[in-house]
Amino acid sequence: MWTCWWLWPLVAVCTADTFREQAQRVMQDTPVIDGHNDLPWQLLKISNNQLRDERTDLNSLKNTHTNIPKLKAGFVGAQFWSAYTPCDTQNKDAVKRTLEQIDVIHRMCQLYPETFVCVTNSSGIRQAFQERKVASLIGVEGGHSIDSSLGVLRALYHLGMRYLTLTHSCNTPWADNWLVDTGKDDAQSQGLSSFGKVVLREMNRLGVIADLAHVSLATMKAVLNQSLAPVIFSHSSAYGLCPHRRNVPDDVLQLVKQTGSLVMVNFYNDYVSCTKEANLSQVADHLDYIKKKAGAGAVGFGGDFDGVSRLPTGLEDVSKYPDLVAELLRRQWTEVEVKGALANNLLRVFEAVEQVSRHTQTPEEKPITLDELEGSCRTYYGYSAASGLYYQWGALLATSAPFLLSWHLL
Repeated sequence: MWTCWWLWPLVAVCTADTFREQAQRVMQDTPVIDGHNDLPWQLLKISNNQLRDERTDLNSLKNTHTNIPKLKAGFVGAQFWSAYTPCDTQNKDAVKRTLEQIDVIHRMCQLYPETFVCVTNSSGIRQAFQERKVASLIGVEGGHSIDSSLGVLRALYHLGMRYLTLTHSCNTPWADNWLVDTGKDDAQSQGLSSFGKVVLREMNRLGVIADLAHVSLATMKAVLNQSLAPVIFSHSSAYGLCPHRRNVPDDVLQLVKQTGSLVMVNFYNDYVSCTKEANLSQVADHLDYIKKKAGAGAVGFGGDFDGVSRLPTGLEDVSKYPDLVAELLRRQWTEVEVKGALANNLLRVFEAVEQVSRHTQTPEEKPITLDELEGSCRTYYGYSAASGLYYQWGALLATSAPFLLSWHLL
């Protein structure tokens, strides 16, 4: 028996090859739907969204986690591209910046029609699968992108937005972000304000998926308890394995299970291992954990490629998805469970959101109150002249107070 010890490495290699071959076969039929990719933000940084610039040729794009050859090697069949603008644009040019990021996603589809097709519904994803193209959907990352406006929310929907991350790493006037749970930000809305509840109702009416990545624990629970449709965490992992406040705690995983919602696991090392180093096996641990706590129907992939600075060994770019799927198969996930994580769980959620939508129903109209709005660089048309004047004088006094105080002290 001892004479055969040298065969074991060969057996292990052959077994690994078998699982990867099985993964590729499964993914030919059911390619991955990834919940969050920040390639559009990289395009802005590289060339100011000039797609015909040779530096941003998507066939040969370098120094990014994503390009067309990598997407094909990774069997990516649908991608929620992130229309992201940072928190420092809030109360300034957030809407403009968001529109520009939506525009570049549309232009990706126009410039590379053989690879990308922009879609806005679940049936469009299924059609793209049949055509062997990457179904391209728009997720707007951060509620500050709607500038507390129901009209902007509806306009973004008409431009193709199909999920809205309610906050990024900053509060909006109507929802709290994850930094509240760390003590770095103060809670303003205790989850959702009254206007936040209106925003959620309008999202349900339109058919916009509510994305709870980046929100506070109170906001998670408020939305999960009040949304008429399932929700997603487009790029978050399990708090039980890595206690980072961007991850999803066990009690929230129970609400995810009860509501038929979805956690699309983030690959960022800091959310996987809570250190700067991580590996593919640890990402699979998160998928296993969420499956155990919330069920196989609650698991998806939200790699956060091109939005993070550190990725696990073995998951360096979007081409590596088959290796992760092979690891799940090695852990005795069934093909049905794997296909759920790859695509079918997201399709189920998306279809449920579409079924809840009521476009013939009267839109929500009540605006946010004037005293909830922030920022001095805005006009107040539509609000009463008296309250607008009062607000402008209040803002003027607030900004002038330090100067007046220093003058008095002189």
